[in-house]
Order: sequence, then C-alpha cells, then structure tokens
Amino acid sequence: MTASTPVSRSKKLTTPEQHVLPSLHVAGRTALVTGAGSGLGRCIALALAEAGADVAMTELSNRIENAQAVAASIRSMGRKAFTVKLDVTSVKSIQRAVARVLEQFSRIDILVNNAGINIPKQALEVTEEDWDRVLDVNLKGVFFCAQAVGREMVRRRSGKIINIASQNGVVGYHDRAAYCSSKAGVVNLTRVLALEWAPHQINVNAVAPTFVLTPLTEKMFANPAFSREIHRRIPLGRLAKPEDVAGAVVFLASPAADLITGHTLLVDGGWTAI
Repeated sequence: MTASTPVSRSKKLTTPEQHVLPSLHVAGRTALVTGAGSGLGRCIALALAEAGADVAMTELSNRIENAQAVAASIRSMGRKAFTVKLDVTSVKSIQRAVARVLEQFSRIDILVNNAGINIPKQALEVTEEDWDRVLDVNLKGVFFCAQAVGREMVRRRSGKIINIASQNGVVGYHDRAAYCSSKAGVVNLTRVLALEWAPHQINVNAVAPTFVLTPLTEKMFANPAFSREIHRRIPLGRLAKPEDVAGAVVFLASPAADLITGHTLLVDGGWTAI
C-alpha cells in the first residue's frame, strides 16, 4: 500500500459463514443390537446408550442373562433397555424378536447386526456343518434381521442399519474360508440394501474391524507366535478394542453420517492399507 492509497474506514469485516457441526448423539432414538451379551455387542449397546439411545438387546437363550446385565447398566444411565431371546439362524425367531421390540418401543431407529461366529479351520478340514453354521449366523442372520427391521423402517421412511463385517471381508486370511466368505457377503449385502432402501431414506453401512481383543478372543492371543504375527500386520501396532468399533457404530448411527450409505468403514489399524 502506498501513501496515496486511500484506506476505507467504513468497510466492515465479513465473517465466514457459520457452519453447524452435525450431532454425534442419538438421543430420542431406539436401537436394536444383536448378540449384545458380551464383547463387541455389549460395548456397542453401552455406547449407543451413552450417546442417548434406548436400547433393545438380543442374545441366545443360554446367554440371555449376560444381556440382562448389560440392560441393567443401561438403565443406570437413565436410558430404557429391553432384552429378548434370539437365534439369528431362524427366520421365525427373528420375526418374533423384532415384533417384541416393536411392542416394547414402538419403533426401531437403529439396527446393529452384531451377532457372529467363527470356526477357524484349514480349508481342507472345513465340514459342511462348519460352513453352514458360519454362513447361517454371519450372513443369513444379517440379511433376515435387516429385512425384518427394514420393513418397519421403510414404512416410516427413516432408519440406520449398521452391519458388523470384518477386514476379512475385504482381504483373505488363512484358516478362515467360511468366515471370510461370510463377511465378504456382508460387505456386498450392505451395498445392495443401501441401494434398494435409499429411496426410503434408510442408511445401510458396515463396520469392518481388524482382530479385536475380547474375552472370546483372548485365548487366540495367548499363543505368542499368533499374537506377534497379528501385531506385526497392523501398522498402528495394536489390536482393536471394542470401544474402537463402538465409536464407529455410533458415528454411523448419528446425524453426522446422514449422507453416508453403502459404505464399509474399516477399523483395522491400517492392515488393509499395506
């Protein structure tokens, strides 16, 4: 600026447009979490309650007391909680469970398809029973739970469905032919449901964790060689914690993810980036 350049004293500074950060809370919503008695399901149910949701939880008949303990913790937060027995391999059981949740809460805003199973075996050793069991729980169960809840969401033109997939639905890993196949199915099923139900304003996404340290997986990591191999393959150098996965679920269930659908969010510490 030269001495002859006039300086305007009347010009007001403009402020940038105010942007509102979308909420990461799910207050006033009802969530249904399958397999919520322990591990990932337990943590996801508690995280959704902490974010403001009332939560319905399913578990197998012989594990329902575990889900009831989680429900007690949720009620201590001031949220509503409900438990129901469910075998995700049975369509009739799914239909009954969803009907009971709707009777209790009148609506399901968020469905988390968490129930899953793994039977690690070399491909040459996998039996028909092994294959059917893993695919029935991990893929058939996810589809028919989504279908049963999806009917109600389509009617209301609103809803969030989050399927728990795995990094092993994106990459292969030895001794997991059935598991990897089932989780790859979940990844692509997520895309299909997202496309079909987008006109009804339903978001369908998946979360794909790396190996997660839970009471059920502790035995695997008691093997020093296996533990070293897994840690070596995760660039961030640690296993996933249930909280890592629960955070991703709450994000996808929240208004902050309203424009995200058909996506699989990898929570893998960088495993699949290599």
